[in-house]
Amino acid sequence: MNLKDIEAARQRQAGVVLRTPLIFSHTLSRASGREVFLKLENLQTTGSFKLRGALNRLTLLKERGEGSRVVAASAGNHGQGVAFAAAQLGLPATIVMPQGASISKQLATQGYGARVILHGRDLGEALERAQALVAQGYTFIHPFDDPEVIAGQGTLGLEIVEDLPGVDTVVLPVGGGGLAAGVAVAIKALKPEVQLIGVQTAQVPSLTAALEAGAPTPVPSRPTLADGINVPQVGRHPFPLLRQHLSEVVLVTEPEIVQALLLLLEGKKVLAEGAGAVAAAAFLGPLKDRDLGRRVVLVVSGGNIDIPLLERVVPRALLARRRLLTLRVALTDYPGSLGRLTSLLGEQGANILHLFHDRLARELPLDHTRVELNLETRGPEHGDAVLAALQEAGYKVEEKP
Repeated sequence: MNLKDIEAARQRQAGVVLRTPLIFSHTLSRASGREVFLKLENLQTTGSFKLRGALNRLTLLKERGEGSRVVAASAGNHGQGVAFAAAQLGLPATIVMPQGASISKQLATQGYGARVILHGRDLGEALERAQALVAQGYTFIHPFDDPEVIAGQGTLGLEIVEDLPGVDTVVLPVGGGGLAAGVAVAIKALKPEVQLIGVQTAQVPSLTAALEAGAPTPVPSRPTLADGINVPQVGRHPFPLLRQHLSEVVLVTEPEIVQALLLLLEGKKVLAEGAGAVAAAAFLGPLKDRDLGRRVVLVVSGGNIDIPLLERVVPRALLARRRLLTLRVALTDYPGSLGRLTSLLGEQGANILHLFHDRLARELPLDHTRVELNLETRGPEHGDAVLAALQEAGYKVEEKP
């Protein structure tokens, strides 16, 4: 797989795959003293980069007349990419999803025209069911371990170099390795001096293990917010390309991913999924003090995050930044005591989001009550000032983690 394969893939993608924006991030640039850009594949059709590889693979499949029906196993982005690409080419597609796949992703995949089969407790069992359909004449479309899929993903690299010729470093997620391998081949062929850095979640460091072992090696699959890169073993086709072209691989933690999601959403109004935020998480975390050159591109690989999950992630991120405080305050039970407390909080500029007045707490004296509060603050310093004001006014305050 080489640059010509990637350039040919772009021709096949014309009219279907979007040229996604490369935008300047004032927030990240100001914080780092560099020029930081975001490659927004969350705005790609189907919400992630996966359409690029799927369309290239299926177009070649149809041109060669190798199969009329395709099947894939996916819990999300790959299935949607295959479903949409197959619909564009008039190919029937079947996507096998784990029974626990989110309803929103099931509906999206069906909405793109695919038949969805729910099977198994996890992606591994769904994969077994998908591969069983090959015996019935289906062609299996692998999410990353396929040179034609890798070439399709590589068109993203062409766009980066064309839109930012002076790029010094590109930071991008690594799961199975298809995206990183394709982008690496494209960029290194055009600008070999560019530094390429892969990012994995510390929960599933499959590429790190492979580099240490010298070959793809399975690692335990553990729960992670970055489920799009929860791949226990890097692909055998991407691996030699990654080993050749990546400058290094860094790992990010779950709290770092959570904070990156909030920063992208609040600072740039960019809705990223967990895997789509790991490049930003690495830039803010393990790469914070590295020499990355002047111009840095962070690849936001997708934005298909479930709304219920987002509803849990945002408060957690705000709590970690102390933009949200959860307090317990003991009050003497007399008329006006609650009003005095809320007035004091208002004077301090704290916004009360939730208040629960517990008059039956057994551990308190009979003449006391307890109030539990969720407060919105401007950050750690403001939170400290609110706590200090409460304590100075004589309140007994407990901050819940």
